[in-house]
Parts: sequence; structure tokens; C-alpha cells
Amino acid sequence: MNGIRHAVSGLVLAGLLAATGASAKEQGPAAPEVTLTQPPARDQSDLQVLFWSDAQRAERFRAMEQWFAGHEVPAAKVIRALPKGTPLSPALQAEITALMQATKTAGVMVLADGKVVHEEYALGMGPKDRWTSFSVAKSFTSTLLGAAVKDGFIASLDDPVTKYIPGLAGSAYEGVTVRQLATMTSGVKWNEDYTDPKSDVAQMNRFVVEYGADAIVAQMKALPREAEPGAKWVYKTGETNLIGVLVENAVGKPLAEYAKAKIVDPAGFESGLFWMVDPRGGNIGGCCLSITLSDYARMGQFALEGGKGAVPEGWFAAATDSAVDFGTSGFGYGYQWWTYPQGTYGAQGIFGQAITLFPDKQVVFAYIGNWKTASGGPERGQFLDLSRKVAAEAK
Repeated sequence: MNGIRHAVSGLVLAGLLAATGASAKEQGPAAPEVTLTQPPARDQSDLQVLFWSDAQRAERFRAMEQWFAGHEVPAAKVIRALPKGTPLSPALQAEITALMQATKTAGVMVLADGKVVHEEYALGMGPKDRWTSFSVAKSFTSTLLGAAVKDGFIASLDDPVTKYIPGLAGSAYEGVTVRQLATMTSGVKWNEDYTDPKSDVAQMNRFVVEYGADAIVAQMKALPREAEPGAKWVYKTGETNLIGVLVENAVGKPLAEYAKAKIVDPAGFESGLFWMVDPRGGNIGGCCLSITLSDYARMGQFALEGGKGAVPEGWFAAATDSAVDFGTSGFGYGYQWWTYPQGTYGAQGIFGQAITLFPDKQVVFAYIGNWKTASGGPERGQFLDLSRKVAAEAK
């Protein structure tokens, strides 16, 4: 699947920010119910998430707030019930269990018409435990972009990015629209090669050390242009982080606080949300929020139902329509959502996190994991194939 190997980058930013010892500061007055938490001091060498052992990942992915600073957001005021539906067939349940065991997947939940038809946990995970999302967070950030449009903080997706991030004036982002940023088609050059110490993603650490709170904008404004805006797609978490900055600048509050009103409450999250912060005191748009498996599923149901009025009418249809086609494979990319063949779309993150949605069948297939490698091998395709079988039976 084109581009999936690049989904590691959001995590790199979080690890590099932590490695600098940068302290997070609150961005503006957060709502009293949204609090900033700071974990105990850690040996910086122990914060390189990409190099955690299998055992460390299995333990720490459910407790990221013990390792990184972030905002704690309480559960929804009114929790969305997820009643039990007709269970999947024993054969399909056994297939899910076998794939979970083979891939070290920590949980799978399937909703059909908003009802739970399968729920299963492994790796010591339980219903009340949160699990980090990595790049699944991109689709949350995209949703908050839509909310900012609905609320009038962003006039149009065709506005120039520099209208909301003036610090990018005079850079390769001149003439790039918010829509092109959302679809990663800015035409700005970016290298996300994790084996290359000179790559842009590897240079994030240097910019944090040199620029602190201004690191994201400082790095992105120094990039050259390689194509006309809208002409070329390149996966770059740096741009999702810019979307986070853009939304926070427009709205005047951290993403986590805005998410409380625009995602957590309307989607009816049952448990709290944790979202890491960067040196600005804002949240990292490209990664690093933690929620329970059932709330991953609620997020999927929220998207299927159009966002409960939190985003413009038709937002999710537009956001999950393939703005970028990867060729004849049927895979593509929308506004921070991956699009798959047969009208399916989803959010996905490294080490095995995903929310896969089947609009025609009203099925949500959510899973969280601790896969052997960050970008995975055949696991992603295996789970996509399995989710199709599940969706076919669930309806």
C-alpha cells in the first residue's frame, strides 16, 4: 500500500521533542476540565519510542501519559451507549483471534449499525485501558479542521495557509491553500527517510533544540518547493503538525481543548483522552493521542454519522473522498484519511492502530496493536482483508 511505510513520522516528532527535555507550557487558558500533566523526570535515552523493546511497547503504549507531557481531557458529559449486537460467526471470531495472536494486536472492536458485534483484547489490555494512536491522530486533527470551518474560525479551505500561520510568509508555502495542506499536496519538498540522518524527519530534533516553541514553523518554512501546489502528493507529518498549528492559531486554544467540544462530547467518549504537547504548549497534530478501544470505535461511528453537527454538512464525505489517487490499486488519500478500494476509508497509525470504515454497510472495524515493526509488513493488508470479511458478514 503506497505511503503506509511513512506513517512513522508523527512518533518521531514526539520522541525528539521529549529527547530535548523541552518543557511544555500551556497555550492560552485551557478549560478548567482540560488539564496539563507532566510525568516524572525520565532518562532521555528511555524516551526514544521507536527503539523501545517489544515488552516496553506492550506496557507503555497504554500509559504514554507516564512518559510524556500532555493534556488530559475528561470523558463526554453524555456517554454514547454501545449495545451488544448479533455476534460474528464462531469461524470469523476464531479468525480474528488467530490474526491478533499472530500479529501481537491488543484489541479489536467491530460495530455494525452502532452495535458491538465483536470485542476482544490481548497483551494484558482491557476495556478501561487507553492505547496510543500515533498517526490515527491525523484524522482527529482533520476533523478539528472541519470544526474550525463550521465555527467560522477558518473562512475557507481555499484560503492561503499564510493567512493562519503568518510565520510561513515568504516561504515555499506562499500560495499553498489549507486544502492542499490537508491533502499533503503542497508541492513542498520533504524527506521522511528514517535511515537518513540528514532527512527532514531526522532534522526535527535540531530544530527543536535551536528554535524551541517555534520549531515546527521554523523547519517547515525552510523547505524548498519541488512542485506546483496541488501537483504532487508526498506524505509528511510535518504538514499535519502545521494543520495543528493552523487550527490552534485560528481557534485560539489547544487541539485537545477543542476536541473536548467537537469530538469527545458529541461522539460520546466513555473515557478520557490524553494528547501529547510540544514545546509551544499546543498539541502535536500528527500523532500522539491516547483513548480506549471503544472510543476508537466511537470515533469511527461519529465519522459514519457525519459528525453530529460538529463539522460542516458533508465534511466527512469530502474528507474521505480520494483527493489523491495512488494509481490503479484503488488506494488514495483525502483530508488526513486513507481511502481504500470499494468505498472504504480509514485512519491508521504505526505499530498497528486503525479505524476502518464501511459506509455502505455501516460497519466500524477498530484495532490497536504492538506490531513487530512500526510500519508493519503484511499485517495491514491482512487486517484490511479480514475487515472486509467481517463487514460482509455483519450486514
